[in-house]
Amino acid sequence: MSAVPQFGVDTARRAPRRTATVDVVIPVHNEERSLPGCLEVLRGYLADGFPFSWTITVVDNASTDGTLGVASELARSMDNVRVLHLDRKGRGLALRTAWGYSDADVVVYMDVDLSTGLDALLPLVAPLVNGHSDLAIGSRLATGARTVRGGKREVISRCYNKMIRWTHGARFTDAQCGFKAARTDVVKPLLAQVRDDSWFFDTELLLLAEHNGLRVHEVPVDWVEDVDTRVNVVRTAVDDIAGLVRVARAKITGAAKVAGLPQRPAPRAAHPQAVLAKRENGLLWQLVSFGVIGLVSTLITSLLYAILRSWWPPLLANLVALTVTTLWNTEANRRFTFLNQSSRSGRVHLQGFVVFALYYVVTSGALLWLHAWRPEPSRWLEVLVLVVSSAVGTALRFVLLRSWVFRPAAPSTEKES
Repeated sequence: MSAVPQFGVDTARRAPRRTATVDVVIPVHNEERSLPGCLEVLRGYLADGFPFSWTITVVDNASTDGTLGVASELARSMDNVRVLHLDRKGRGLALRTAWGYSDADVVVYMDVDLSTGLDALLPLVAPLVNGHSDLAIGSRLATGARTVRGGKREVISRCYNKMIRWTHGARFTDAQCGFKAARTDVVKPLLAQVRDDSWFFDTELLLLAEHNGLRVHEVPVDWVEDVDTRVNVVRTAVDDIAGLVRVARAKITGAAKVAGLPQRPAPRAAHPQAVLAKRENGLLWQLVSFGVIGLVSTLITSLLYAILRSWWPPLLANLVALTVTTLWNTEANRRFTFLNQSSRSGRVHLQGFVVFALYYVVTSGALLWLHAWRPEPSRWLEVLVLVVSSAVGTALRFVLLRSWVFRPAAPSTEKES
């Protein structure tokens, strides 16, 4: 719309409407015991005031018990419930197939155990219906979420999601909560790019969405662990790490770019007389921000090195310490120091790796020189040399990041319409 609506006039038009259609997909594998209760509760919730037209799709992935028969019988006795059968197992495969075939405006995924409280379903779907967001996820780690689960899964979940944020710069907090939704016109092009058919499907979908500039809405949820789970936690963790490496490689090569996705216009003020602020991005701001981040990184590196040096030789201890802190350092500089610069292209990832390699050469070279000059230096002399060399490497890193990796983009020649 070209005109700005008056206050209160457009409220009804922008409110959730029954004209939107929602398809709730439930993947199942050997769930003949859990499925009847799930459909009874979910269908009751949707029928009791859910403001959109809805359908429930049960996807049976190669169950070997009576799940398919139970699902088919329930679909015959319940309105708006349908069954899709697959001969191959895989949660990602189930979602890819069901979402790909769906003709609804919004597609939803939830686990059959209903671990996530259903009162989060409407907040999950509404931002997609009104066009504010492209995908929506439930989060057990966002502010306001409440969870009841064992310590083992809590630690694994937090570590995995931290790894995603550190290695890929992801903004979402919980990649694998079984409670997600997407606009169908947005998710279908993404599905063609997602390669995983198992538990990494969720993470890959979200990473591709953010990489391609889509907006992911996050809803804090109430979540209660069901110990009757089909998930092999260790096997899933190993597969997820391999998946993160694969997606990173796709970003570097440019294969993670998805054609045909709708593009959001640049943010602009609604008020015609608004006085717009500018993001600080001058040399002074960059020096201050980079200096603070570099100081914190140096302290972390020195501390880690002092700890790891108790077990490992100096070069290995330095490599591990630098690798850990560089993940945080690069992401912090992308978000706070070099503003308004693109940091998602393959060129940036490759150049960032080169900068890290040069930084490692400077610090490791200083340690090698120290041991050549004094074969048995004290531990604190090693740390001092590391601090000084890290400062030199940090200065070099700033110059390369500013002039090479995050160099200003060429001015656009396009005129605003």
